[in-house]
Amino acid sequence: MLAIDRVDHIVLTCHDVDRTVAFYEKALGMQPVTFAGGRRGLAFGKQKFNLHQAGREFEPKALKPAPGAIDLCLITLTPLEEAIAHLKACGVTIIEGPVEKTGATGPILSVYFRDPDGNLVEVSNYRA
Repeated sequence: MLAIDRVDHIVLTCHDVDRTVAFYEKALGMQPVTFAGGRRGLAFGKQKFNLHQAGREFEPKALKPAPGAIDLCLITLTPLEEAIAHLKACGVTIIEGPVEKTGATGPILSVYFRDPDGNLVEVSNYRA
């Protein structure tokens, strides 16, 4: 049996990689990275998002890669009220929340919004 430790990276297929980088850098504080022959990504914590331009994805890839097909939950150490204020200041429209949900290790409080490609992004705090 395998002992999986964590997610290392997730691939987001984007209409416009530069726009996606700008959104995640400004709204969520992720760090743009360039690697492996000019490929682009966004680093945060001990993981990253690799970014693929729609129609020019790298192999191997998902069977049906598409912008807007991902639903992500990201845990922030920033208190959720501060995170909401920051997102609103960045022009991000909150579509739901704060609402109570269940995370991988317990109860979380979450807000939901969409990135430029329509992916659903959930930002959450674990409850004390």
